[in-house]
Amino acid sequence: MTQLFLRPLDVWLFRDGRPFDAGSIHRAESMFPPYPSVIQGALRTHQLNIKNVDVNDKAAVKAAVGDANNLNGLKVRGPFVAKTEKGKSSIYLPQPADAIVVINHNAETQQEEVCLKSASRNEQPKTLKTNQSLSLLGLGDESKKQTESYWLTLDALQKYLQGEAVKVTKASELFHREPRTGIGMKEERVVQDGMLYETEFIRPVENVGLVVEMNYEDKEWLEPGILHLGGERRMAQFEQAEQFTLPAAKPDIKPDKGFTVYFATPSFFEKGWKPAAWSKFFEGVQEDSLIAAAINRYETVGGFDWSADSNHESAHRPARRFVPAGSVYYFKNSGNVSLKTESITDYGAEIGFGQIIIKEW
Repeated sequence: MTQLFLRPLDVWLFRDGRPFDAGSIHRAESMFPPYPSVIQGALRTHQLNIKNVDVNDKAAVKAAVGDANNLNGLKVRGPFVAKTEKGKSSIYLPQPADAIVVINHNAETQQEEVCLKSASRNEQPKTLKTNQSLSLLGLGDESKKQTESYWLTLDALQKYLQGEAVKVTKASELFHREPRTGIGMKEERVVQDGMLYETEFIRPVENVGLVVEMNYEDKEWLEPGILHLGGERRMAQFEQAEQFTLPAAKPDIKPDKGFTVYFATPSFFEKGWKPAAWSKFFEGVQEDSLIAAAINRYETVGGFDWSADSNHESAHRPARRFVPAGSVYYFKNSGNVSLKTESITDYGAEIGFGQIIIKEW
């Protein structure tokens, strides 16, 4: 596997899955990091450039990089927000959905420090109607109001999942959101009334980018290069980056230890917020082993198959609703439990969806 660090050469545009048309939906928001489907598209497109494949030759494209249903063996992990500074390299992961914000006053610096701690797990109240015995999270916990999202290094996240309070990194220390206004134009290059729109771009701070792991091994990937990434054909410089530590792909789970599953990338489940059966991914886990879950609002992911006829409806991939990164699931463990797979998702495991971090509690 080859690990790449992607540096922005300008701002980036990674639209979410909502429709965007000037005059109707007038604002396009950006996701950061982008969905794994965006990254695999950029990697496969650059692979076509390396192989000198005519992108208008649908058969040649399919033979070189596959299609929407068969990626021709491509394996991807990530993307993860990453930073390199003063010889140190770290990845940053989104705030867990069950996090409680704590503000501490540092007597030495006379400044406030923002920390996160995991929500307490309370017994299920009798008034909660559910077909599963789930506990409520955070009842009675005091939390400070957030003004922006927070991010954790991999080391801090692992400590957090074991119950420790940890310091966080503000989103503004890693990247900024830049809204830009535009207006729709007619064919004769004059403006159209009512066609004002706004697009949100991502500007990572210095030394911040994305890290991704993939199995293309052509020599052109081993040297620094440039590829198109995201909307408006924005650019990214890539280089090998073996110094980053990524989440363990398949951790061990000790017998009789409860464990937490944190989703580092979005995941798709047949049952919406959970798979049809957890036994598809775990050995020794029953359906009643899940005791609590914290999940933010779903994200919609679609796509386009460039190897298909662009005029045919099959070129548009179906839109799916994903459990977002940062979601947390708590399991009890009454025996020997092991993870069967390296990711937990009913779709897109080969391109980076459903990447997880597991810790005992």
